[in-house]
Formats: sequence, structure tokens, C-alpha cells
Amino acid sequence: MAKDGPDWDGLLKWSLAHSDGTRPPRNLSEEERKWFMEAMQTQSVDVVKRMKEITLVMQTPEQVLEAQGVTSADIEDMLDELQEHVESIDMANDLHSIGGLVPLLGYLKNSHSGIRAKAAEVITTIVQNNPRSQQLVMEANGFEPLLSNFTSDPDITVRTKALGAIASLIRHNKPGIAAFRLANGYAALRDALGSESVRFQRKALNLIHYLLHENSSDCNVVSELGFPRIMMHLASSDDSEVREAALRGLLELAQDKTSGGSDGLGEEDEKLKQLLQERIKGISLMSPEDLGAAREERHLVDSLWNACYNEPSSLRGEGSWY
Repeated sequence: MAKDGPDWDGLLKWSLAHSDGTRPPRNLSEEERKWFMEAMQTQSVDVVKRMKEITLVMQTPEQVLEAQGVTSADIEDMLDELQEHVESIDMANDLHSIGGLVPLLGYLKNSHSGIRAKAAEVITTIVQNNPRSQQLVMEANGFEPLLSNFTSDPDITVRTKALGAIASLIRHNKPGIAAFRLANGYAALRDALGSESVRFQRKALNLIHYLLHENSSDCNVVSELGFPRIMMHLASSDDSEVREAALRGLLELAQDKTSGGSDGLGEEDEKLKQLLQERIKGISLMSPEDLGAAREERHLVDSLWNACYNEPSSLRGEGSWY
């Protein structure tokens, strides 16, 4: 979809001509100052105008768009542009006031998987570190379609993007976390860990770690749902990020146990010891180059061993620790 943007080339040429680093800055003439302010105001107006135009498209029924020759690829391109605009917190919050948030959430139910995935990406950008937009999305019932896509969409990319949006939506958001718990979110995370998608596993593990870190009382729930066994399996993954994320989750459970919390790892304790011994052996056989890349994993393995057995691991006595 074509768009009329501001004169970026002119603005860039002007900036380079006056800030080339070869001479000290000089005062702007009144004419230059006026031109620059008009250019910046035009940019601001254009962004709001474009967001309103995009909102109108999102509000238009799918069959009408198709009759006008608008394809799903066009919609995805449009959502790409919207995502750029809402990277500004002010613009993200303005999306609701111009009527764009509700139709954006409606795209989570679109028949095209690419649009569903892209809509979740835009929502992630809107709510990230933005309490006001988190509240607006919750009030607009945006949590429910995100959860539905995360748990049951047939497309793994859609599920992964929805999980990413949920993670950003409920971060530092107590009502969001409460809604996630009530919706059996932990059971859905357990299912996600059984996926064959490494990206999906990573996102699920990272959210589990965040939730346990923020709410140690949830360690009980996680243990009862069988997470320790699953995370032990993933701690031997071929993907280093999955291994590290699984070890972080296990460390949270172990630390909860040692601080007098739940039974932590429970019956899995012996299996964990075997796992850690295998990881220690694998790490001790690494080349110096691989050891550098595995620094975080080495630290996690040692911390987990120390939390469970109240002593440093054998990694500390070898050249594999530095």
C-alpha cells in the first residue's frame, strides 16, 4: 500500500550539511529554524494521519477489501508500518483514542495466519514496557484472543507470536498475571514446552522463569504440573538458549526449596543430579573457544549444583571455570 511520507531526504541532506563534524555548530537562521520546525510538525501530523488511515482499513470488512483488490500481503505490509509508528509510547497510547486498537485485536481472529501473527507482533510493541497500553488492551478484552491463539492456533508461528505478546502484556502487570493464572496459563506453557519448535520452547521457558521469579508461590503449581521433569529434558537440548532457559527455571525451583518454599524438585532430585553430572562432564570436555560461549550455562550449572547440594560443583576446581 503506497504512502505519502515526509521529506526525509531533504531533512537528511539538511542535517548532514549542517552537522558534518568538520566545523563547529552554528546558530540557525530564522528561515532555517522555521523550515525545520515545519518539517518536524509535518512528520508528527503525517504519523497520526497515517494511523487514522490504517485504522479505517482495519475497520473495513474483509470482503470489501478483497473486492478492492487488497490482499493479505497488503494488510501485513500495513501492519508492518503500524508497528513502526507505535514504537513511540505516545503513538501506541494514541492508537486506542483514534479507534485503532479494537480492530487490531480483531485481526487476531483473521482467517490468514500471517495477519494473525503480525497483529500479535504489533500488540507486543504496543504493550512492551507500557502500563497504559497494557491496561487498554486488557480492558478491550485483548487477552482472550491472544490466549486462544497461543494455546490452539494451528500455525506454530501464530502461537509463538501470541505467546510473545502475552509475555509483554502481563509483565509487571498484576491483573494480567492474575488473568493468566485463572486461564490455566501454566498448563498451556507446559504444553508449549513439548513443542518441536525451539523458538516456542524458548519463549515459554523465559515466561516461566519470569513468573516464578516474580511469584515464588507459583513454584508449587509448576512442580505439581510436572515442569521439573520437562525442564530437565530440555536442559539437554541441542539449542544452547533452550538449555540455559531450562536451567534458569530449575534454579528458581531449587532456590525456592532451599529457602523453605515448596518441595521444589521433589522426586526428580536424583535425576537432576545425574543431569548436572552429565552437563559438568560435557562442559569439562569443551574447547577453550566453546567454553567462552558456554559461560552462562557453566554459571547456571554451578549455581544449581550449589543450591541443591550446598557445595560448589567440580567445575570450580577445573580449568573450565574462569
